[in-house]
Amino acid sequence: MIKKEDAKILKYKDLTIKIQYVWNVKTKVIPEIIRATGIISKSIRKYLSNIPGKHKIKDLQKTSIVDTAHILWNVLM
Repeated sequence: MIKKEDAKILKYKDLTIKIQYVWNVKTKVIPEIIRATGIISKSIRKYLSNIPGKHKIKDLQKTSIVDTAHILWNVLM
């Protein structure tokens, strides 16, 4: 999971720099890694605390599982 988080941060580094340059704002990449089975990383609470509002981890897991099921349904049918 840690490797995936680092990969996501690196993947969006260029976009972060461009957004900072174009709009003159501070940006931060917040990797939200939730596996297809609903497994979450240990640091998700730390990342979610940087986003305003209330976020329920159960809702994020449910969305991940339902979306995975939807993709599988479309592929297999």
